[in-house]
Amino acid sequence: MENEALDFLDRHSPEFIDMAYSYHRMERLEHPDGYGKRTGDCGDTIEMFLTVDEKERIRSVSIQVDGCLNTVATANTVAHLSEGKTVEEAWDITPETVADYLKTLEDDHFHCAELAVGAFCLALVNYRDLKKKPWKKSYRNHA
Repeated sequence: MENEALDFLDRHSPEFIDMAYSYHRMERLEHPDGYGKRTGDCGDTIEMFLTVDEKERIRSVSIQVDGCLNTVATANTVAHLSEGKTVEEAWDITPETVADYLKTLEDDHFHCAELAVGAFCLALVNYRDLKKKPWKKSYRNHA
C-alpha cells in the first residue's frame, strides 16, 4: 500500500496533487450569481456556484463533486483559474487549459476536464441569464 501511494505521488505533479486534495471550495451556495451542473458519461457529476462582484469579476467559485480524484482535481482547477478573472476572461478557460495546469492529468481522464469546463460554462451562461432577469435568482433550488 505504501508503494502504491509513493507511485501515485511520483506520477503526479504538485499542482495535480494540490487540486485533487483541496476541499476548501466544497460548498453549496443557496443563491449563487451563476450555477452550472453536468454529469459525464462516466457518471461523475460537477456542480459549480459562482459569485461575481459589481465589476464583473469572479470573486469565488464553489464546487460540489460526486466523482473520482481526477474530477475533483479538474473542478478545483477551473475554480482556481477563474477566480479573480472577469466573466469575459473566464470564457477562455478550456479543457486543454485545465490539463496544462495540472501537467499530469492522464489522457484517459481528459473527459474530466471537459466535464469541469462544461459545468463552468453552464454557470457562466446562467450568470448572464440572471443578469437579464435577476428576480429568478431567489426562486432557484439546487437540492
